[in-house]
Amino acid sequence: MIELDWLPRHPGLAAAITAARTLPTAAERLDAAIRLSGFGRDALATTRLDRLAQEALAETPPPAGWQRRRLAVLGSSTLETVIPALRVAALERRLVLEVTAAPYGQVRQAILGPASPLADAKPDFILLAMDEGAVLPPLPLAANQEEADAAVEAELNGLVTLWRAARQRFGATVIQQTILNTRLPLFGSYEAAVPAAPAALVERLNRRMAQSAATEGVLLVDLDGAAAGSGRAHWHDPVRWHQAKQVLSPAAIPLYGDLAARVIAAACGLSRKCLVLDLDNTLWGGVVGDDGIEGIVLGQGSAVGEAYLAVQRYAASLAERGVVLALCSKNDAEIVERVFKSHPEMHLKRDAIAAAAVNWADKATNLRCLAKTLDLGLDSFVFVDDNPAERDIVRRELPMVAVPELPDDVAHYAATLAAAGYFESVAFTAEDSTRSRQYTQNAQRKELLATATDMEGFLKSLDMQLDARPPANGDLARLTQLINKSNQFNLTTRRYTAEEVERAVNDPEVVVRGFRLVDKFGDNGLIAVIIARPHEQERAALVVDTWLMSCRVLGRGVEAACLCVLAHEAARRGAKALIGEYRPTPRNGMVRDHYPRLGFTPAGPSAGKGGGEASYWRLDLQHFTEPECHIRISE
Repeated sequence: MIELDWLPRHPGLAAAITAARTLPTAAERLDAAIRLSGFGRDALATTRLDRLAQEALAETPPPAGWQRRRLAVLGSSTLETVIPALRVAALERRLVLEVTAAPYGQVRQAILGPASPLADAKPDFILLAMDEGAVLPPLPLAANQEEADAAVEAELNGLVTLWRAARQRFGATVIQQTILNTRLPLFGSYEAAVPAAPAALVERLNRRMAQSAATEGVLLVDLDGAAAGSGRAHWHDPVRWHQAKQVLSPAAIPLYGDLAARVIAAACGLSRKCLVLDLDNTLWGGVVGDDGIEGIVLGQGSAVGEAYLAVQRYAASLAERGVVLALCSKNDAEIVERVFKSHPEMHLKRDAIAAAAVNWADKATNLRCLAKTLDLGLDSFVFVDDNPAERDIVRRELPMVAVPELPDDVAHYAATLAAAGYFESVAFTAEDSTRSRQYTQNAQRKELLATATDMEGFLKSLDMQLDARPPANGDLARLTQLINKSNQFNLTTRRYTAEEVERAVNDPEVVVRGFRLVDKFGDNGLIAVIIARPHEQERAALVVDTWLMSCRVLGRGVEAACLCVLAHEAARRGAKALIGEYRPTPRNGMVRDHYPRLGFTPAGPSAGKGGGEASYWRLDLQHFTEPECHIRISE
């Protein structure tokens, strides 16, 4: 049986779903479906939850700030059974998926045919879910290595053609599912040595598929990798295949939906960003306040100590790839600092921790404080604590925080955290590897600010430089990442796929600028994005389509410096005015007065496309005076 092991178990999920259907309003029923999607569930419960959510969504909009995305699923097997799992898993991630499935076996027709059903669906994402029968090259067992390689490359070239056509024709982000290897071995352990052995061919095709996807900008759902980890026999039921051409067994469907939904959510900037760790019996065994530094269980020579060491190693590896680490523990801060400094088996170093709330306050309060310290939303947090009572309290007090259910044995902590996919990524940039250090440096800046009595002197002492060059190809992944993750300092909260960002960067009429900030503490990385387009009626004006900034650099005059860059570029292009747009959301109220603070004056609805509560602001460039800021600008 395949389980969503990291989700807590509901004592009566079936009854709770039934009860939710009797709630008086659609909004209440949707809220119940969202809440219940956070519990472990089988395929039947998943289908019932999906029905509850879809009926409610037909009557009421999703919660404010949620994203809607359209997904087309194309495959060579029966796919209707996986759609509820995709939609319910998306609910866990603050995402509403509108799913269209192409007719059975019509992958190439749907992408290449003149009467494609995708034309009206206008998908943001296209998921290609083929089985091995549709892609495995037909080869005799006696084929040699050269023939086997050529056959695999031919099949791969056909896939690449589909990827490119889907992207060009529909402007969608393509997601390719690896092939579930259900072929039975013919040669036992000698299988990999036979070039044309079917199981070996599928493995080779999956490897090449992953390599090509990375170079083509295609996202990957590693179905076969997940099945290999939990046992392919649990994922594929031959009876279901022969009866209904259903590749996945019912037991695997909820986890499949989660695997695909987490990739889509990551592309939308909805992955978690910060891992918050308890200490006693989470990073080491025992209670350091009672047992002393020498008495905690950690490190070599003890099976339990080595298991805690494995947790620390996994956390350190997450920090290395860009996940922000923080501590939240009821403990004596001074003793904890001594553990990090002097315990010989501590693998996780104190300088890898961006922020710490180590005191005797309740953990929900401390998590709120950490969110303020790090300038991160609580919905970006994953809180890991061995104590089930503490986990339950945080889930009730802060439902937006992800709290994985941990197994009884610490040896399985790291694997459970990895399986949950909270930190799913669709790109890895050089800047990602420095993110944890950037948050640590920002905490140091806050400490300096707290002691400053002269704000102007403080800003000068930071020795800031803003790099505002047009983005290069290597910047597109991080640019897209920031566009889709930023919620608070974001004037319009428009979301763009990597393909859409690339088109904007390559459009000579569109201004795209990514801003990097360096100061005496270090490189803050990419901290702001501005996209401006020509006004549809007033060609001598540029409309600011997107303006977002990391909250880590608030209060340093970066907004004024960014405006100077935009004004210079607009004037260079012959523009006479800038039109700023503000679209309010429940989370971007902090920028309500952004444009008037920078000298913009109100403009009527005709300045933009209107709709909703959007407001528009105008800056006459002929009378623009650069605001003062203590930042050197490099363009």
